[in-house]
Amino acid sequence: MPRTIRVAQTETGALAYFVPIPPERLPAVPPGDLLRAWNVARHGAVERQWGAPRFLRFAQREDGAPTEIAIADPDAGAWTEAIDRAFGLHTLTGLSLCLRLLALVEVLARAAQLEPFFDVTPAGVDLHPSLLAAAAALPLDHEARLDETALVERLRPKALPSRGAANPARLP
Repeated sequence: MPRTIRVAQTETGALAYFVPIPPERLPAVPPGDLLRAWNVARHGAVERQWGAPRFLRFAQREDGAPTEIAIADPDAGAWTEAIDRAFGLHTLTGLSLCLRLLALVEVLARAAQLEPFFDVTPAGVDLHPSLLAAAAALPLDHEARLDETALVERLRPKALPSRGAANPARLP
């Protein structure tokens, strides 16, 4: 099986990625790389590096269906463009970093159980290191999201921070 991602530009200027594996088989990433990806992405958004829309088509899953994802939202597009420049979305690791970052933001917005593991402050976002480690290691699901239940389970053995993200990783 090829381990490279084919990239093509559409007539409208969008980028199409043909990924040789399903999202749930994307590799885990080092937590430090996920933190770096956050910083790179935030810088890209501040610099308004919007980038082209991106369409991801993953290899068929066991049930025979492919996963297709469009990244057309301007904010997600800026983050994706910045991560592409720094890590390369044409690599499985770069794509995994990008999708894990987007999935982490999405799960934090909807999972109240994760609130003790992060703080939004005027200076940025503080993430508890165990949350960052869990998001970097857990497999994505077939829609390239983090499973909220699995994430909470992974964090359950950890002592809950007393207020916000104890010993945080600072994210601007």
